[in-house]
Amino acid sequence: MPTITLETLIHAPAELCYDLSLSVDLHQLSTAKTKEHVVDGVRKGVMKLGESVTWRAKHFGIWQELTTKITEAHRPLYFIDEMQKGSFKSLLHKHHFIQTDEGTSMKDIFMFESPLGILGKIVNKVVLENYLKGFLIERNQCIKEIAESGKWREILAN
Repeated sequence: MPTITLETLIHAPAELCYDLSLSVDLHQLSTAKTKEHVVDGVRKGVMKLGESVTWRAKHFGIWQELTTKITEAHRPLYFIDEMQKGSFKSLLHKHHFIQTDEGTSMKDIFMFESPLGILGKIVNKVVLENYLKGFLIERNQCIKEIAESGKWREILAN
């Protein structure tokens, strides 16, 4: 199963980074390029354990839907969201937050598997791994910018 691991240093408390990472509002802001929006589930605010959301977005010129659920949550240390329904065979995203002297080390472990056997494995290597890594880097940069600038007050007010 392909795994993407990223670490992002954010000069903000772990609690804030945790909440921003679970914010539906911030997610929509960070994914504006793919026109991602909620079609079902939690529509605003910070998601909690057991809650789910269905996103609709345009990837590779095709509209797709993905339903994820928060399956584990231990604020402010980590949470896990898992695909319940969507184009992947499986998708699991672990989010870890480690408070340091400099702020928070935010670590993503993103595991996914495409359908279609060997063809899916080829698509993973040739296209999806780099595409998804770029997608996650952009999202993390948005979280970092919002957390460090004070714009988080506006996002978390919902």
